[in-house]
Amino acid sequence: MSLKPGDGASPHPSWIKSSYSTDEGPDCVEVAAAPAHVLVRDSKNPDGPRLTLTPTTWTAFLPHAAGR
Repeated sequence: MSLKPGDGASPHPSWIKSSYSTDEGPDCVEVAAAPAHVLVRDSKNPDGPRLTLTPTTWTAFLPHAAGR
């Protein structure tokens, strides 16, 4: 999955749900691109805690999330 940071004009990020997540399953992860970072949250708890990652960290994490 590739995300490009937005222009920062919106105070509310556009969240993208993982293609591996389902409405029935426990694995519901969403990500959003912001100007200088990538946000990660549990879609079942949208007001809960979020991870904030640098683009470099996000890129390094993706192969592990994909099981490669």
